[in-house]
Amino acid sequence: MDLAQPSADRYYSREEFRQWYEAQTKGRYERVDGVIVAMAPERGAHLRVKGAVYSALKRAIADAGVPCQALPDGATVETGDSDYEPDALVNCGEPMADDAIAAPNPVIIVEVLSPGTASTDTGGKLADYFRVPSVAHYLIVHPTRRTVTYHRRAGDGIDTRIIVNGPIAMAPPGIVITVEEIYGAV
Repeated sequence: MDLAQPSADRYYSREEFRQWYEAQTKGRYERVDGVIVAMAPERGAHLRVKGAVYSALKRAIADAGVPCQALPDGATVETGDSDYEPDALVNCGEPMADDAIAAPNPVIIVEVLSPGTASTDTGGKLADYFRVPSVAHYLIVHPTRRTVTYHRRAGDGIDTRIIVNGPIAMAPPGIVITVEEIYGAV
């Protein structure tokens, strides 16, 4: 396998992707439908909002005392033929092992929109994330417009709300963050 440049015409198994990714000295990548895709550099607004979301999740978990951990980007969520690195997530139950790459029980997933990935975050990733049985909530956060699109598993489908202020209550695991926490610090 060529470790320098992935082939856009080739399907990579999860193991092949991990082997290739670990050999890279720079860059961030995801595996989407078996194809290795480079992730674009992040802009300042994206980074600030991503940090605020992670901090809000971490605070909410501590306040609620639930057996979960907030994880920043870097943790992988495995969905069939794709391996995504969301901007933040909440893993509940068994903590992510020290040497693990993938979160074992992601319950909340957060993506902050980027110009190059907005259609993927709102389309393909939305469908893929909810294929993971443990995923109960998916937040899509706009980096500059005070808007959180909140998708949650409900019965046989997914309920969607657009939230521009106030609390975002997520059960499971029983935590609450606010739009003000996300955008007040940016």
